[in-house]
Amino acid sequence: MLGIDPGLSRCGYGAVRRSAGAEPVAVAYGVLRTDPDGPLAERLAALEADLETLVADVGPSALAVERILFQANVRTAISVGQASGLALVVAARARVPVTHYSPNEVKLAVTGSGTADKAQVQEMVARLLHLATPPSPPDAADALALALCHGWSAPLRAAVGDTPAQDVDAGPGLARAVTAALAREDAT
Repeated sequence: MLGIDPGLSRCGYGAVRRSAGAEPVAVAYGVLRTDPDGPLAERLAALEADLETLVADVGPSALAVERILFQANVRTAISVGQASGLALVVAARARVPVTHYSPNEVKLAVTGSGTADKAQVQEMVARLLHLATPPSPPDAADALALALCHGWSAPLRAAVGDTPAQDVDAGPGLARAVTAALAREDAT
């Protein structure tokens, strides 16, 4: 699974492998950077090329991308949207299914709190992946958290009929899973 924390100046990535019954393992993580003073078209082209190389090198079975919900700064929102769009294009070309997660869904999955701060996410990612130090910068930790979140939620989404390539809200899927589990419990 490859997590992408989109950004034009700093685009976090984190690849996690999980074999059946085994603990998740960090395969690669870091940040793809573009020059904030460079021309926009060149920055977008450079980020697209870096993402293509990353996807080709990692060969993910799934891509988890952070969903943009709210940005106080319009310029930041636009650049995050542009980087997110590039990640989607690269994934589509490589035929890798994409799932979006909100920042709160990721924080909840990794820390147990949807309001966790960056330091808490970094610390929990380090613990969950048995890393000697918390991943830095936070963009890399966020990307690893996205991959972990997807690794845990993908089987649930599949069980309730949500396809991994859909951009669906986890709420209704989770509600269906709980209802199905309660129905099975009542039947026994």
